[in-house]
Amino acid sequence: MLTDLSVYIDRNKELVQKELINQLDQLTIPEVLKESMLYSVEAGGKRLRPILLLASYEAYADKLEKALPTAVALEMIHTYSLIHDDLPAMDNDDFRRGKPTNHKVFNEATAILAGDALLTYSFEIVGTDTGLSDEQRIRLVRMLAQVSGPTGMVGGQLLDMEAEDRAVSLEELERIHTLKTGELLRFAVFAGAYIAGANEKQLVALEKFAYYLGLIFQVQDDILDVTGDQEKLGKPVGSDEENQKSTYPKLLGLEGAQNRKDYYVIEAKKALQLAGAEGSTLMELTDYFSNRDY
Repeated sequence: MLTDLSVYIDRNKELVQKELINQLDQLTIPEVLKESMLYSVEAGGKRLRPILLLASYEAYADKLEKALPTAVALEMIHTYSLIHDDLPAMDNDDFRRGKPTNHKVFNEATAILAGDALLTYSFEIVGTDTGLSDEQRIRLVRMLAQVSGPTGMVGGQLLDMEAEDRAVSLEELERIHTLKTGELLRFAVFAGAYIAGANEKQLVALEKFAYYLGLIFQVQDDILDVTGDQEKLGKPVGSDEENQKSTYPKLLGLEGAQNRKDYYVIEAKKALQLAGAEGSTLMELTDYFSNRDY
């Protein structure tokens, strides 16, 4: 089953990557801006968010191409957030995905603008997707703005910065990562199923699933920052400790972080059962998120 999942992930990564490049190549924009945008997009990455969106869609419908534009838009927002996170004013990282960060290759101003361009273009992609109904476009654009803006990822990023150099409670830590990481994952799970025609009861259960999946993702990220392989991660190990970040291992210890992650996995799978998606790829992806080593 793991081999099948690896094939599934690789196939959809290639599908998403091809569409990302196509979307940017067609733009008539300043050449340096396009190069900067393409640099970070072509760096690759796990593509877990768009893959999760496509898997959520496939749990309820066929014809995967219908969900592809929204999946690509979501990955553009994720890529923008990484470009900005790496800036000297934020995490001040020199490497991302094993390559020099955007601002190291171009400059800070260009990197900021490339991130801005990816963010705003993502809304244009969803808002002009003729494969969606007017109602779907409006709901998805509104939700995408919510999960990526001040009530979502951006708000979570600020809370994460404010939590540096001080002890936080488990409740605070969960809130930080629910916003910073979990909200984009929630959109991925919701959007895929919504485009596929899942009913409101299923969507509610899937949002609960996504909540726990976001926490699973972050706990494993924190664990890998302590125990991971720098070559596989594509970034320095121990950067969280160096930057005085609040993490699960720091709060609970490595064993406690693992136990907390196991609890999240159980709750996520319960929610999937309520959504009638227990036999879908989403179940396998839950274990994949929990056990990934990069």
